Amino acid sequence: MTIKSIIHDMMWRRSHRVVGDAADHDMAGGSSPTCCWANLPQELLREILAKIEAADSAWPSRRSVVACAGVCRSWRQITKEIVKVPELSGYLTFPISVKQPGPRDYLLQCFIKRNRSTQTYHLYLSLTNALADDGKFLLAARKCRRATCTDYIISLHSDDMSKGSSTYLGKLRSNFLGTKFIVYDGQPPHAGAKMTRSRSTRLANLKQVSPRIPFGNYSVAHISYELNVLGSRGPRRMQCVMDSIPASAIESGGVAPTQTEFLFSNADSFPSIPFFRSKSNRSEKFLSGPLACQKDGVLVLRNKAPRWHEQLQCWCLNFHGRVTVASVKNFQLVASPENGPAGLEHEKIILQFGKVGKDLFTMDYRYPISAFQAFAICLSSFDTKIACE
Repeated sequence: MTIKSIIHDMMWRRSHRVVGDAADHDMAGGSSPTCCWANLPQELLREILAKIEAADSAWPSRRSVVACAGVCRSWRQITKEIVKVPELSGYLTFPISVKQPGPRDYLLQCFIKRNRSTQTYHLYLSLTNALADDGKFLLAARKCRRATCTDYIISLHSDDMSKGSSTYLGKLRSNFLGTKFIVYDGQPPHAGAKMTRSRSTRLANLKQVSPRIPFGNYSVAHISYELNVLGSRGPRRMQCVMDSIPASAIESGGVAPTQTEFLFSNADSFPSIPFFRSKSNRSEKFLSGPLACQKDGVLVLRNKAPRWHEQLQCWCLNFHGRVTVASVKNFQLVASPENGPAGLEHEKIILQFGKVGKDLFTMDYRYPISAFQAFAICLSSFDTKIACE
């Protein structure tokens, strides 16, 4: 019997076990059929889980690693210790991975599918080098028009995109003209984060699971598009101020805040995977890295200036084959000179976004931003900009 079949058998038994039957079984002096596996010696269990993690390095086979974390508390703890953050491994394994910075050495390839009829957007992790494949679902967003602004609600679940949901991650809000945006995180991005009070925040607090965990809107980025007053043709000019990332994060040895667990309810669980929550509610345990209020300031990103191609008679950027359709929405973000003296770090592309089909777009990102932050920035490009074009 292979370890994978053992895991699947244990998961099936846990999901189909009836409470009454289990109680009667315990009273009769019997033991749970999963105890022999749940109580494996720690050294042996760690070695087994490490081999599974090393063997299943890509989706969909990587779901075995997630299944291991859903067996019991001890399995989950060891699995979390073995699985490295995306910055080090380049893998998106658990739901919290979308809140953690991407790899340092290369761009993590993703793509976005747009549904015009439902005004929804779905983010997928690319499984191959192709511009589009089946992908691994990561995030979903729904556009909500209001009288004076537009909100994009971002969720872990494609069928439940509401602020009251346990899968709610944050939102993107635009002004009336679509020239300025604010990215809000649903939980503190770092230990010193300040919450933005609003009516929706007060309503959400009524459903709060723990009073020690401040639920609300935490500003993590400000995005602005330059006004095109003269109506001249050309690419959009944008700037992103990353409120929760210090400017030193792009330097060699720099560190960006990294969330290690969700703070709310069952937001860290996959459907049908019974994860266990930590008993501690202290937010300091779930956050690592520097605060955004450091003296060296926050990270500022700007779009890389395209060049005019005389033969094609259009503005061009080198997306290395990841973008195939010309669009005003296409952009590449690099560190702004405002972060300090220009160096090699300022030339690295941190986020690139471009069109490859009618409703299909590629999104590639790297350290120090996360998939959640990158997705929110790309959503701002979809919004109509009356004064920028």
